Amino acid sequence: MSSFGSPGSGTYTGKPVPPERGSFPLDHDGECKHVMTRYLSCIKKVKGLNDEECRDLAKSYLACRMDRNLMAKDDFKNLGFAERADTKPPIEGGKSSS
Repeated sequence: MSSFGSPGSGTYTGKPVPPERGSFPLDHDGECKHVMTRYLSCIKKVKGLNDEECRDLAKSYLACRMDRNLMAKDDFKNLGFAERADTKPPIEGGKSSS
């Protein structure tokens, strides 16, 4: 009989690593739940792809948490959101302005 996967069968020598930004309060009162549910619906709709609409919702969720002191305020560029240019490149095959 094998002891694979049984508790205490091996020694774990790894050291626990704390989160990079520390801990933060949970949203017990659901202050940002409306944004979170929209984000989760978006992720489900695009099947987990990195869609721009979902990124905007994620940014809104983090902004909501920061505004309500549920996490420390920080620049979005430090949270993985690159600054976008306001102008979008022209879409190939679209109408041209002549």
